[in-house]
Amino acid sequence: MKDCTCENHSCKLHPANHDKGCTPCIQANLKTRDTPACFFHLLPGAGQRGGDTFEDFARAVLDAQPDGPF
Repeated sequence: MKDCTCENHSCKLHPANHDKGCTPCIQANLKTRDTPACFFHLLPGAGQRGGDTFEDFARAVLDAQPDGPF
């Protein structure tokens, strides 16, 4: 899949490793209440995040706001 921004090409769920697109990755992440890594890629400091939970993603989005989290 040419639009996938995930850099973990060794992951069995990566779209390059099957023909089902992003669906298996999204399903697996929803099951564990995690956010797919690709969601973080537009946020500053994505590579240094503490984890992939919904809370980690929400915190990263709020921290990326120019005037702070509110």
